[in-house]
Amino acid sequence: MTITPIAHFRSPFTEKFGIPRQSGLIEELAGQIVFEPEWRTADALRGIEDFDYLWLLWEFSANRSAHKSPTVRPPLLGGNQRMGVFATRSPFRPNNLGLSCVRIDHVEWQSPQGPVIHVLGADLMDQTPIYDIKPYLPYADAHPDARGGFTDQQSWRRLNVIMSDQCAAMFTPEQLRALIRTLELDPRPHYQDDPDRIYGLMFDGHDLHFRVRGDQLEVV
Repeated sequence: MTITPIAHFRSPFTEKFGIPRQSGLIEELAGQIVFEPEWRTADALRGIEDFDYLWLLWEFSANRSAHKSPTVRPPLLGGNQRMGVFATRSPFRPNNLGLSCVRIDHVEWQSPQGPVIHVLGADLMDQTPIYDIKPYLPYADAHPDARGGFTDQQSWRRLNVIMSDQCAAMFTPEQLRALIRTLELDPRPHYQDDPDRIYGLMFDGHDLHFRVRGDQLEVV
């Protein structure tokens, strides 16, 4: 089977570092689905505004040359414990395919690039190829009583983010909320805990540098 992208994603994240580890973790994070010329028609989206969420089938395009293994180290387990790749949502998968659930913010029906879907809560890097889009169906897709495996016993640690007013002023209020939520979830690899190390994160064209000491993340 040969598959080709139907769209590409626009995101404030132009690098892998800092991207939320799951969709929906940062509800304020805005992105756009821009279709390829063949699919830039309102007919392809007819009825989509009646749904709240979409499933996106996409490619971990930055991992095409990465080594594949039957076991991986989930960051939620500190990066030290191995689990089967099919028991995780690791980006290092046999076919590099990702699946994300995103909220529809609105549809921009007329733009220079045809209809554009504006979404919230995505975990995709900028220019990620999208191979298919399907509506989220609550009666079939929601299983609130389902077990979550090792994720049931683990939780993300949230950090206290310190940022100067000068830095915060570079972003719109919506962008700032999404950025702070991103930093609160600690974008560092979980096996790294050097209080003197300075990390860099690209967000919406800005190169931010920060360090983490204890439960405090300071943008420097």
